[in-house]
Amino acid sequence: MITNFDSLFAGHVDVDNVGYAGTPVNDRSFSDEYLATAFDKSLAIAQLMDRTGYDTFWLAEHHFQLEGYECIPNILMLSVHLSHLTERINFGCGFNITPMWHPLRLAEDYATADIFTKGRVRFGVGRGYHTREVETFGAPLLDQPANRDLFEEQVEIVFKALKGRPFSHHGKHYDLPPQVPYRGYELTELTLVPRPLYRPFECWQPIQSATQRGLDFMVKHGIKGIIGGGVAEGGAMRNVVEAWKSAQARAGHEKALGEDLSIGFHFFLADTAEKGIKEASKYYEENIKMFGPLRLVRDLSDQQILDMADPKLAPSAGLPTMEEAVKAGAVLCGPPERIIQQLRALEEEYPGLDRVSVGQPVGTPQKVILEQLEWFSQEVMPEFTRRAPASVQVD
Repeated sequence: MITNFDSLFAGHVDVDNVGYAGTPVNDRSFSDEYLATAFDKSLAIAQLMDRTGYDTFWLAEHHFQLEGYECIPNILMLSVHLSHLTERINFGCGFNITPMWHPLRLAEDYATADIFTKGRVRFGVGRGYHTREVETFGAPLLDQPANRDLFEEQVEIVFKALKGRPFSHHGKHYDLPPQVPYRGYELTELTLVPRPLYRPFECWQPIQSATQRGLDFMVKHGIKGIIGGGVAEGGAMRNVVEAWKSAQARAGHEKALGEDLSIGFHFFLADTAEKGIKEASKYYEENIKMFGPLRLVRDLSDQQILDMADPKLAPSAGLPTMEEAVKAGAVLCGPPERIIQQLRALEEEYPGLDRVSVGQPVGTPQKVILEQLEWFSQEVMPEFTRRAPASVQVD
């Protein structure tokens, strides 16, 4: 039963001339001062979500994006700041790109944020998808097997550090601690200081390719999964949800279909679906322009990716449309009652699902994001959240 609603903001600044016929992604560049407005935008969204009953505000870690699409390099630091200006909203790491961190620094920073926010940060890890980011920090991405090997060892270290006191790790990439003399004894173990105080903590990870290796790794470490709604195709993919349930079963866990998952959607409320598509297609298209060349949009040909960079060719290149996405259920669009029906059908199909994330694609202006989140909280969320079971009182 869906009772929790989240939203993801990847950190884009307001941009103009959006859509397939608009300014090419690689032609955008902004001043330092304007790129920093992503933080003010984050605060405005966080405060609205805090006031209107959302559960978690997810933020994304990215680097070097002078184009203005993903401008938050440290989501743990931003979460601490936002927690001091809000009262109850949780902050989700969607995601800390682990190959760009030393795993012990990531564990320390998360533990510190956990303490400063009094447990309001949901941990999250990811492998990355920007070569400009991951390779610049000295980690592999073009070599996908090497990227996964490094990621998996790093996550194991993070979990050892957060959960074990003391701990050690000796693997392919890391020897922790090194066997060195320290203050009169031989160093063989470490203790993370500080460790999270608000335990047990949650960890989340995006599910993209849904390989058996990837899913089994998540289940082994108790990591929960997020499907769609950001750079990925929105909505529930039945084969992925079933693969997740199978991975849980292989580990001896009997889970309901959809349990320990969050399903994400882009959405746009309007009086009719047709009106919503007309008003929001340019934002949907800007999102495709940004992420298509990174091979995060399915079924795009090499020629379509080339044409997408040319505003004269892109509108007639047969690129994905919002109308198609709405028809397929990947984007929620239309009046509140239509979206309520779609979400009710979703929870009927996946009875273990209790969390949905809704948001807008990159390129959507702050004013529109705030209007949409407010409207959704007023006319869609109550149909689900007011059904949350009351706590049982024992005499």
